[in-house]
Amino acid sequence: MLQIPELLAPAGDLERLRYAINYGADAVYCSLPEFGMRSAPANFTPEQLTEGVIYAHARGRKVYLTMNTLPTNEEADRLPEAIKTAAAAGVDAFIVADLGVLEACKQFAPEIDVHMSTQTGITNWAAARAAYNMGAKRVVLAREMSLQDIATLRDKTPPELEIEAFVHGAMCMSVSGRCLLSNYMAGRDANRGQCAQPCRWKYYLSEETRPGQLYEISENENGSYILNANDLCTAPFLDLICKAGVDSLKIEGRAKTFYYVASVTAAYRKALDQYLADPLNDNFELTNDVLAELTRTSHRHYSPGFYFGREQAKQATDSATYIREWEFVGTVDGWENGVASCQQRGKWSLGDTLEVLCPDGRSIPLHPEWIKNEAGESVESTPHAMEKYTIPTPELPPMSLLRRKV
Repeated sequence: MLQIPELLAPAGDLERLRYAINYGADAVYCSLPEFGMRSAPANFTPEQLTEGVIYAHARGRKVYLTMNTLPTNEEADRLPEAIKTAAAAGVDAFIVADLGVLEACKQFAPEIDVHMSTQTGITNWAAARAAYNMGAKRVVLAREMSLQDIATLRDKTPPELEIEAFVHGAMCMSVSGRCLLSNYMAGRDANRGQCAQPCRWKYYLSEETRPGQLYEISENENGSYILNANDLCTAPFLDLICKAGVDSLKIEGRAKTFYYVASVTAAYRKALDQYLADPLNDNFELTNDVLAELTRTSHRHYSPGFYFGREQAKQATDSATYIREWEFVGTVDGWENGVASCQQRGKWSLGDTLEVLCPDGRSIPLHPEWIKNEAGESVESTPHAMEKYTIPTPELPPMSLLRRKV
């Protein structure tokens, strides 16, 4: 029987959850203010988590709650209440890394599945099997595993154990994200969701007896980024990941914008559906529109990660600069009689090259002949933050997104 992998998208807050689901995610992962590995996003209040679960379940989607930090003694005392709160909200699974959190989840919410986080560092079948024997329904694999490693793990673990792997997003320079650099240099613990990303900084070399003299350790004119990693992108070979036995395809990015979540989720939804339409085809070729969509968001240079082995990883990048070819400029709140009602998220002017991304994945070029502000007056641009305006367009569904070619 054909295995249909799940597409799993990040949700840093309720708005991002809605966009992820409407743009094709089968499930989302999110966090409460405590115990999650991303402290920068707004995250969810208990009330918002309940609202998000209701929204997802009404559309046949799932919500997983990340509780994958390594709690202190004091925090461990608060675990039972957090677990009960999430269980009451109706989450479908907990994502954990700490054995104490695993045991607490089994004790205080035994009816809810537990997934072992990538922070656990599962790199082999023995660790995956051990996690299963301790009660884990799923393991989120370390990002250092190759396609062959994953296939071997799949063959040597119980078929009931689900396998999740990252398919897109930022990569950590440290093995499975277990890094102390941020804590040492900035006092912000990466293992507690507070990474300052010092691996993205530009470095110089200094010599002990020559204070104040800095020497570049770069290989080009941009400086040195010796710890900086490329972004992961697996869309061109998504079929191989599916055939290796992966049950859930995970997009990184709980700290990213809802536009990023929508765009990348739409692209991978198309890629996955293309694979599922002809899964026996060994000559999978991604269509150009999927690859084009993955250039529409801000990103670093793309890499296949470790999927083809360490020698093919091409992890290091020579710049901290993001590639930004398109800018998100607005949302479509409604459409009637050839006119779209929009809200500004960035300035654009008549004559700019625009596109609209629809929740079904379509990307439509736009050349509006006019813009009218909320008072119905004709204007040349949209300079005011969050202003409402109308433009003539073909029929567009709500939650469509406007972008401008930079």
